[in-house]
Amino acid sequence: MKHLTESTYHKIIITTDMILTRTVYLIYPVLLVYLAIKREPAILQALLVPGISFILVSVFRYYLNAPRPYEVLGKDPIIPRKGKGKSFPSRHTFSTFVIAVTVFYFWPVAGILTGVAGALLASVRVLGGVHYVRDVIAGALIGIGCGLIGFYLI
Repeated sequence: MKHLTESTYHKIIITTDMILTRTVYLIYPVLLVYLAIKREPAILQALLVPGISFILVSVFRYYLNAPRPYEVLGKDPIIPRKGKGKSFPSRHTFSTFVIAVTVFYFWPVAGILTGVAGALLASVRVLGGVHYVRDVIAGALIGIGCGLIGFYLI
C-alpha cells in the first residue's frame, strides 16, 4: 500500500475543509430560499435561531480568546490561518451543527446528513491544526443545544 506524502495529506485536509465548509454553508441559503418560495411562516425561526446563536457564540469566543493549537505548539497549521486566539468553541463546527438542527427541523434526512458533514468537518479542523478536540466538541454541543433551545423558544 502506498503511503501519502506530507504534501498530499495537507492538500487532502485543506480541500476537505473547503468542500465541507462550502457545502454546509450552501445548504442554509438553499433552505431559506425554499422557505421563502413556500411562504413558510417558520422562516423567521430559520433566520433567528442560527443568527442569534452565531452572534452569542462569537461574542463568547471574543472575550474568552482561547489560543489555537498552532500558537501553543509553535507549529504551522495545515489549514491556512493567520489569526490568533478565538479557538474555543470552534465556530465552523458550531455553525455547521446549528445549521444541521435548522435543516433537520424542515428536512430531517438532509439535517442528519448535514450533521454527518459537521462531524467530518470537526475532525478535519482538528487534523488541520486549527482547533483542539475540546473546541470542536464544544462547538458541536453548543450548536445542537442552541438549535434545539432556539426552535423550542422561538
